[in-house]
Amino acid sequence: MIKTDILIIGAGPVGLFTVFEAGLMKLRCHLIDAIAQPGGQLSEIYPKKPIYDIPGFPSVLAGDLVNNLVEQAAPFNPGYTLGERADTITKLDDGNFVVTTSKGTQHQAPVVMIAGGLGSFEPRRPLIENLGDFEGKGVEYIVREPQSFLGNDIVISGGGDSALDWAIYFANEGSNPVTLVHRSDRFRAHKDSVQKAHELQEQGKLQLITHGEVTALKGDDQLSEIEITVNKNEVKTIKTDYWLPLFGLSPKLGPIGNWGLEIEKNAIVVDTFDYQTNIPGIFAIGDVNTYAGKLKLILCGFHEATLAVQTAYKIIHPEKKFTMKYTTVQGIQGFEEKETPVLI
Repeated sequence: MIKTDILIIGAGPVGLFTVFEAGLMKLRCHLIDAIAQPGGQLSEIYPKKPIYDIPGFPSVLAGDLVNNLVEQAAPFNPGYTLGERADTITKLDDGNFVVTTSKGTQHQAPVVMIAGGLGSFEPRRPLIENLGDFEGKGVEYIVREPQSFLGNDIVISGGGDSALDWAIYFANEGSNPVTLVHRSDRFRAHKDSVQKAHELQEQGKLQLITHGEVTALKGDDQLSEIEITVNKNEVKTIKTDYWLPLFGLSPKLGPIGNWGLEIEKNAIVVDTFDYQTNIPGIFAIGDVNTYAGKLKLILCGFHEATLAVQTAYKIIHPEKKFTMKYTTVQGIQGFEEKETPVLI
């Protein structure tokens, strides 16, 4: 059993920042995440994508933001249970919660903060009969290690930001052909990205196929060719090493949806006073929650975490009064190593 003050479900940017805010109040945190590394979507889906709306950073790569948040949390020695999904929650007679993961690891805390982003993600798969035969053998839904794709022929499908961003990246960084296939000639991505894609096409670095759709995959043990149907009647065959169907990810709350929380449109309803759920002691912060006027921004999640920790302190130490001081006055005082979460 891992015991801590605040148990955080989700080690994304909002969960990591919660560690810092709780640490300023001398509260210990432990994080659970189904992904095998901290960072959530930022690490798993687009570590090389720039983010522009973090105060003080005109632009910061998603992966670099995660590294900074991990470093910021480090003085408070958070515990991590990674690569395990939070499955069940039980409330004990003394008011503490016990959360058990998919691998049977148990955690106990008086406060639970759900910072699970949009939940677990599943890629939106195209309807191609033998698609499963090539998953992991040339068909990839997420770009985790961009360098491993360089030097290969790549076909990308999609018309959103992710498809355009990676098409532009590989066209600029790689030496092999890159083809972008989209079912329309109108893109959902930023206008600047669309303009860059057309410029790369003029330079011969990117082949852009509109009104087209990948309809067949070929190869022995590894993907080697794809068929693209253009304008519903013309069929083109292209040799390729990788096909990236980037049609987005479908979010699911997963087991958390069965915890007795009030759910609205796949998000957890909270009170905006402190972002507590309908179950006292359980909070939901970041993209996983919903309320009137909700904006799904990392910045908003940071704000929600800060207020949630204030109430968490009162739950954990009802007999104490905490006076907040600016960090410019009190500084950052981390925990000693001996204060790591208790294992029993």
